[in-house]
Amino acid sequence: MIAGQGTAGLEITEQAKDLGIDEADLLVCCGGGGLTSGIALACAENAKNFKVHPVEPAGFDDVARSLISGKRETNDNNSSSLCDAIVTPSPGILTFPILKEFCYPGMVVTESEVLKAMRIAFERLKIVIEPGGAVALAAALYHSELLDSKTIVVVASGGNVDPETFSRALSFR
Repeated sequence: MIAGQGTAGLEITEQAKDLGIDEADLLVCCGGGGLTSGIALACAENAKNFKVHPVEPAGFDDVARSLISGKRETNDNNSSSLCDAIVTPSPGILTFPILKEFCYPGMVVTESEVLKAMRIAFERLKIVIEPGGAVALAAALYHSELLDSKTIVVVASGGNVDPETFSRALSFR
């Protein structure tokens, strides 16, 4: 799974090279870490100046906390999130060592920021993204001061959003 999801990282690094981008902060939506660790491995091999940052919803920031502590942290099982596609109890057993070695600090976004990012993605980019897939865009829009590269690359993935949530995002200001 990590290798398969890492193909997204290969695509990103190839496109970046074509555009002359050799340094960037790369923001990736993160649950258990499969997509993020796969992309981090691809960047470690093909784009050494790309800083991969896992992005998670507030209250489910187990990867961000784990990267700080150096050990796998867990989330409160009694919580829920709009970003249900990326809600996991803790970083994966296989993914965490990769995240620890190849990722930069994690970023955390609020549900309000996610809803606004979903609206902006639809209005300006003409794409529909699910809440979990919008966390990286939310981090770029509302927390770019935490990044130091002149280029920010965002992985915005997944369009599995119910009509009520999408309507809520479109009306959220």
